[in-house]
Amino acid sequence: MFKPAYLALCGLLALVLTAPAALAEPAASAANIKPAKSGLIPINGVSYYYAIYGRGEPLLMLHGGLGSIEMFGPALPMLAKSRKLIAVDLQGHGRTALGDRPFRVESMADDMAALVKTLGHDKVDVLGYSLGGGVALRMAIQKPDSVRRLVLVSTPYADDGFYASIRALQKEVKGSAAASMKDTPMYKTYVALAPKVDDFPRLLDAIGAYMREKYDWSAEVSKLKLPVMLVYGDSDMFRPEHEIKFYQLLGGGLQDAGWNRETMSPNRLAIIPDATHYDIFTTPRLAAIVLPFLNAQSDAKKWIAPKKP
Repeated sequence: MFKPAYLALCGLLALVLTAPAALAEPAASAANIKPAKSGLIPINGVSYYYAIYGRGEPLLMLHGGLGSIEMFGPALPMLAKSRKLIAVDLQGHGRTALGDRPFRVESMADDMAALVKTLGHDKVDVLGYSLGGGVALRMAIQKPDSVRRLVLVSTPYADDGFYASIRALQKEVKGSAAASMKDTPMYKTYVALAPKVDDFPRLLDAIGAYMREKYDWSAEVSKLKLPVMLVYGDSDMFRPEHEIKFYQLLGGGLQDAGWNRETMSPNRLAIIPDATHYDIFTTPRLAAIVLPFLNAQSDAKKWIAPKKP
């Protein structure tokens, strides 16, 4: 009776699908690239696992709920070609223990700002997916001086952004369902990496409580000054009008950009075709779409009329 509810988990939803290839492919891609450095950094009562890949401008990468660094499989090697990736397992995920501290995206956001500073960076670009997107968004809101550019993948700004049917399922996520999940790829992934396997029910309780919260960050979103890119699948778990409203809160989609792009917003909105919330992180198109934004590049050309013969 619980399995449908876990299809609504905000984060590593693809791992609950019956086809194991959805999990195996990203993990295999991540396994093909080895970190140049990794370890644990204690911050505010949580010992965060991090791994660094590649060279270049620093990019902090934050995975989805019940996921880990390996979730970004196809994107890791592509982005590491030109970027220094700082990938982190969030509180209670991957190799980072849950501990006893309350599970709050606001707290993890402050932690991420402290983590990148510990690693020698005052300001970084940030890419977050789902739960990681919530942490990334709060990091930009709470510690704006620590974020240069922000990419939010399949991320809402308010709890009412989800389809009503998804919200109803999320309310069923509880630790009491842990025993029934022992054969799911989600649990097996957790067991393979977690420093304390017995914490799985507690993590489900923590994530369930987070997803049942009411929140609306629209007022804070509208005050953001840094460039933001929103990325969704065309079949995501969020209402399209919520995605558009998010873009408008950032100042985009309010008017025509002008013949010479003079009124164009510095923010971007991308809708990836043939993508859902459960597999958007597996597509190599994700890296190809976000890199030009992260690098402040555009391939747009002016329309020049042909000369008369």
